[in-house]
Amino acid sequence: MPELPEVEALKDFLTEHLVGHEIVRVLPAAVSVLKTYDPPVTAVEGHEVTAVHRYGKFLGLETDGGLHLVTHLARAGWLHWRDRLPDGPPKPGKGPLALRVALETGEGFDLTEAGTQKRLAVYVVHDPQQVPGVARLGPDPLAADFDEPRLAALLSGERRQLKGALRDQSLLAGVGNAYSDEILHAARMSPFKLAASLTEPEIHTLYEALRTTLTEAVERSRGLAAGRLKAEKKSGLRVHGRTGEACSVCGDTIREVSFSDSSLQYCPTCQTGGKPLADRRMSRLLK
Repeated sequence: MPELPEVEALKDFLTEHLVGHEIVRVLPAAVSVLKTYDPPVTAVEGHEVTAVHRYGKFLGLETDGGLHLVTHLARAGWLHWRDRLPDGPPKPGKGPLALRVALETGEGFDLTEAGTQKRLAVYVVHDPQQVPGVARLGPDPLAADFDEPRLAALLSGERRQLKGALRDQSLLAGVGNAYSDEILHAARMSPFKLAASLTEPEIHTLYEALRTTLTEAVERSRGLAAGRLKAEKKSGLRVHGRTGEACSVCGDTIREVSFSDSSLQYCPTCQTGGKPLADRRMSRLLK
């Protein structure tokens, strides 16, 4: 799933390639991708892109007609830039293609989604705040005004584990499964630690890990073409997706805890005092 660093890089890439150009066609290949119908998605046709924005993990194109085309790539979605789009409209229901946006130059991009769970979403709205997911977003952790006291205030009443709190988009915008693992590894904290239990020094450590991890990921992705962002994300991860590998910090084996629809990875030595966390999936099987 694209998270804050990748969506920020996509924003920069599209700013360079879209701003100042006219959208001539918007071609849905999967009806399920459209989450709004008034105005219709075709309402942005004939209008120039004036800016590209990021809202957490949402990406928005602003046009000179006052409309915004906002998308959320969800777990298996991606954006593919095309220097030359294929001739003819896409065939509905064929392959992973969900929506195509064409410019007057012949360039454009495709939104695709792999797998059978279709969660990729596209909205056309007058104001991005009309998108429910955008309206409920918490503060952006890389915003200039996001400081330690604000993080402390957000976590003070959270009787949840840190892993779940960091992933909650209404609490903190843009952090997902991968970067929450990376942040907690950098902070040397257990993903099961209660958010509200953090001391002032621990808040400082978590804040530094949060900002540093995301900033470094953004810098690694900056300037890359859209097609290279997935590989860059994977190469920069220290624990997420590395179950069974050696921790790059201490050499211990990276462990995994599985849930119904996701999993987390962590280093026991760095994060849990050397103690493996209970795998919830296995615990259910043993009952």
